[in-house]
Amino acid sequence: KRNLFHCHQKTPNSEPKMSTISSFITFTIFTICSIACVAEAVGVNWGTMSSHPLPPVKVVKLLKSNNINKVKLFDAKPDVLQALSGSNIGVTVGIPNVMLRSLNSSRKAADNWVHDNVTRYVSNGGGGARIEYVAVGDEPFLKSYGEQFHPFVIGAAMNIEAALNRAKLDNKVKVVVPCSFDSFESSSNSSTEMQFRSDVNKTMIELLTFLNKHGSPFYVTISPFITFLQTKNISLDFSLFKETSHPHKFSHKTYKNSFDLSYDTVITVLSKVGFPNMEIVVSKIGWPTDGAINATSSLAETFMKGLMNHLHSNLGTPLRPHQPPHETYIHSLLDEDLRSIAAGSFERHWGLFTFDGQSKYHVDLGQGSKSLVNAQNVEYLSSKWCVVNNNEDLSNATAKALEACANADCTALSSGGSCFNITWPSNVSYAFNSYYQQHDQKAESCDFGGLGLITTVDPSEDRCRFPIEIHTSHAEFYRMRSFLWMIILVTTLLAS
Repeated sequence: KRNLFHCHQKTPNSEPKMSTISSFITFTIFTICSIACVAEAVGVNWGTMSSHPLPPVKVVKLLKSNNINKVKLFDAKPDVLQALSGSNIGVTVGIPNVMLRSLNSSRKAADNWVHDNVTRYVSNGGGGARIEYVAVGDEPFLKSYGEQFHPFVIGAAMNIEAALNRAKLDNKVKVVVPCSFDSFESSSNSSTEMQFRSDVNKTMIELLTFLNKHGSPFYVTISPFITFLQTKNISLDFSLFKETSHPHKFSHKTYKNSFDLSYDTVITVLSKVGFPNMEIVVSKIGWPTDGAINATSSLAETFMKGLMNHLHSNLGTPLRPHQPPHETYIHSLLDEDLRSIAAGSFERHWGLFTFDGQSKYHVDLGQGSKSLVNAQNVEYLSSKWCVVNNNEDLSNATAKALEACANADCTALSSGGSCFNITWPSNVSYAFNSYYQQHDQKAESCDFGGLGLITTVDPSEDRCRFPIEIHTSHAEFYRMRSFLWMIILVTTLLAS
């Protein structure tokens, strides 16, 4: 791999009248219902893997000001669920993969989890959280995880379902298991031979049987961006809903975009194992804006506009015409600088908004607004940055920058990233500043062996933004809340 810190180039009568009036009323009601249903069908994923997260109360205000009425969480943090209480936002609350083993082996652990994270917050006369789903695990069948979670998924789901039943919430809250798209594979070079991966086939059939029995939908990730990265014959235009894209043939049907092709792939595989009418929820779909080639705000806007137009057209797909997904959750609401980048640097840049709640582009989510509304009254740290001191010997600057990036977020410097084309030593300054901001602008965090220099002059250039983090008091408070939440999680695991 090329060192990121080397210098590089920028590259008609009464009866008829009554009939007419009735028809008009029916049409009007149908139209209103259609609009309402569509409006409810789009939600967002809200992740909290950020060094300086927006306070949950501000995030809920952000959701409401953008008329977003469904949100999917990856965990069950008390401050987040408390902030969502009384908001009337439909919530999918998540159970981390690390908890699956204990929830599989212990009914008591499942009862405790449901009590602490659902019963305590569920809507009561409009004052609680409107929890609709419990997501058991987060893509536990992801290929890169191997089989470490496979034995525990079904048992955990069954125990959570039973716990909801005992709490008399099973008619209100459904159990789901978010699945990754790499749960499917082709047994040959033909796309018509798609099936579940051999290592998950038996478990997936058990899962589908469970979901079908309890009337739960199949939660699945669809990622045209990743499909584009991994599939040679999928073009960028095909991924972006462009009219000019070359169509693809699949199961004797013609496809004009990657989303429809992926969605019908899911339907085909479900049909093969006996669940042709299973309701499908697209649990994650989006387009990143940084950290890789073609991960830009411009392309993300094109993709999101294409996706929204397609969903709200009610066209559906070739295998399910006029039946768009039951619900679709955009991935994601905000950028998260602590997300794993094992799959790529772009993983920290899926947000419709930056980490501080500022919109990256214009898009109509089909819910009454042509543009996204920014978070309000965000409190930032001082207008200070850490840069490289050009008056010092910089022979060791690259090594210091690499050390900084090991403990900060330098994904914007990745190939194709927004800061990829800034020259050395500006990229070293970016690394220094990233570390400095993540460490709350403490003076000692801009030392780097004497190579760091604190400045009040914004070093940002072109597309490359040198960010200032959110105010320290918020960061420290929410880091403490996250720490306490982790203690609760570990205690639950040990108690089971």
